Amino acid sequence: MFYWAPHTSELELHIEAAGEHEVFIDALLGVAELLGVDVRREPDVCRRLRAQAGDRPALLAAWLEELIFVVETEGFEPVGVRELRLEDESAEALVVGSLGEPPPLIKAVTYHGLTFAAVEGGYRASVVLDV
Repeated sequence: MFYWAPHTSELELHIEAAGEHEVFIDALLGVAELLGVDVRREPDVCRRLRAQAGDRPALLAAWLEELIFVVETEGFEPVGVRELRLEDESAEALVVGSLGEPPPLIKAVTYHGLTFAAVEGGYRASVVLDV
């Protein structure tokens, strides 16, 4: 589950999930929602995303940076994740979607208020996007 919270000149994405994989998947779905992508449509393009960072919060930010990069440079509209492999300091995924013209809404992923932590019953994460 994810939800958005307004933040000064930014949007803060809050994620609550059963596992670490689900945090990364919900982050992708949150970005898709922000871009107005219909995640129910049949994907016809795949992109392999790789991110590296020293800890889970930074890895989540790097994951989103990679996703936003392919959105901005290729017009990639993500709708889901087919494979996701998480290591201590890396994430690699096969992301599915379509090519289109997503709006240029997200300027950057910030580290302000960035969290990713185990909680009772799962994980919670938050990340602020400069829009």
